[in-house]
Amino acid sequence: MTRHAALHKTSGMALIAVLWIVAALSLMVIGVTGTVRQQVQAAGNQRDQISGRALGEAAAALVVQQLQVERQRPTGLVEVPVSYGGVEMSVQVAPLDGLISLNGAPPDLLAALLQVAGGLPVAQAQELATRLVLWRDGHPEVALTADTSARGQPRRFEAPEDLLLVPGFGYDLYARIAPLVSADLRGTAQVNPAAAPPGVLVVLAQGNSQGVARYLSQRAGSPSAGDTSAFNSAFIGTGGTDLYRLSVGVPLDAGKILLLVQDVALSAGASRTAPWRILRTQGQIMPAAG
Repeated sequence: MTRHAALHKTSGMALIAVLWIVAALSLMVIGVTGTVRQQVQAAGNQRDQISGRALGEAAAALVVQQLQVERQRPTGLVEVPVSYGGVEMSVQVAPLDGLISLNGAPPDLLAALLQVAGGLPVAQAQELATRLVLWRDGHPEVALTADTSARGQPRRFEAPEDLLLVPGFGYDLYARIAPLVSADLRGTAQVNPAAAPPGVLVVLAQGNSQGVARYLSQRAGSPSAGDTSAFNSAFIGTGGTDLYRLSVGVPLDAGKILLLVQDVALSAGASRTAPWRILRTQGQIMPAAG
């Protein structure tokens, strides 16, 4: 009996050990499977990013070539269908003067931007707008060993990210207004409403959303038309720029879309050393609709 009980106890312990081993192996298999799945998904996303970016850049180049040879370039938003490599794409062309110039906008326009789009109180928006102008028009500190030709020159914004260098400018505020501004419009003080996105139009209308909706419905019929009476007349001007933003929607597998955004500077004048310059390119994969 004693020997039988000992044998039974040993068998039970062996069974428990086997069950523990099976459970551990199961967890390992689940972990490895999850890792492999993540790696496959990451590889698929990278493949989509590379192939989609190539298609988007090709579509953008075709549209820029067309813009370069046109005698009269668009002053408002234009949708251009493009077929390349058997893929149908849509390219939105938007003159950059539809954005608010960080290097040219007057304090009143910057204050409206900070108040309407940034959500700041009136007094705080005006104070920060003044600070922005002082920062961009002030003279940077130049080391004694630096090139003296830089002395006395305005500091200027080189990119929207430079806003974070201004004292009192936080990241949350930057994230709200960054899509509405440009640092490439060097001397532009006003905004072209025909090329402006809805967020900029709300700033021009100083929060009058009904006036913006009315203008957008009219602009949809004709990019150069629309009742601009809802906008502050001091903030708006006629279009005319060689800087454009191209937004390309590239369809991917599983209904996903790669949104490729490219800012370009077209050459002007008869003596053109280069057809155009690409200022920056950004790409983002959007999930399938629904």
